[in-house]
Amino acid sequence: MKLIFLGPPGAGKGTLAVKAVEILKIQQISTGSIFRAAVAAESTLGLKVKAIMDAGQLVDDETTIALVRERLAMNDVQNGFILDGFPRTIPQAQALSEFSAIDKVVNFDIPDSGVLERLGGRRVCRKCGFNFHAVFNKPKQEGICDHCGGEVYIRDDDKPEAIQKRLEVYREQTAPLIDFYRQKGLLVDIDARPMVDEIVENFKKAMGL
Repeated sequence: MKLIFLGPPGAGKGTLAVKAVEILKIQQISTGSIFRAAVAAESTLGLKVKAIMDAGQLVDDETTIALVRERLAMNDVQNGFILDGFPRTIPQAQALSEFSAIDKVVNFDIPDSGVLERLGGRRVCRKCGFNFHAVFNKPKQEGICDHCGGEVYIRDDDKPEAIQKRLEVYREQTAPLIDFYRQKGLLVDIDARPMVDEIVENFKKAMGL
């Protein structure tokens, strides 16, 4: 099964992708992981990505599409995959349709207030990267990671003004994909507000499992 996960930052796409990988036995592919792998491999595209990122710029559509095309040609994704973070724009979606046939696009639906509550409460271990939450999953000792003893802090992009900016960018660039895929009959809406177990069950039903 070849899937795309859509939804605003904080909708829980990454969390569900981990569960979906176990259920469907397919690979999760994020643009971040593709970029890191290409840079580590020092391929021609990887060196280009490194130069762009080192300059503090966003990787352009053409380079991103080329890297995704390269990744989807690999043997480990021939049985299916979950694309998380791609496509982000209509031109990327149009390009994707030229080299891969998507089965379903899962749209994780959550209001802005839900995103602000989730991301505004997110706390991250600076050392091991484990995610905590100020309301739902506090560390046992304030400011200290349960797993490695590292410092638990608030990322700059989880501060309210940064979250609002991320939501604006999402609405402007990525939200148009919802109608784009709905018109193609590929879109499945899933309420991203309940607890994870309920979302997983709704996802399984939507996939006919």
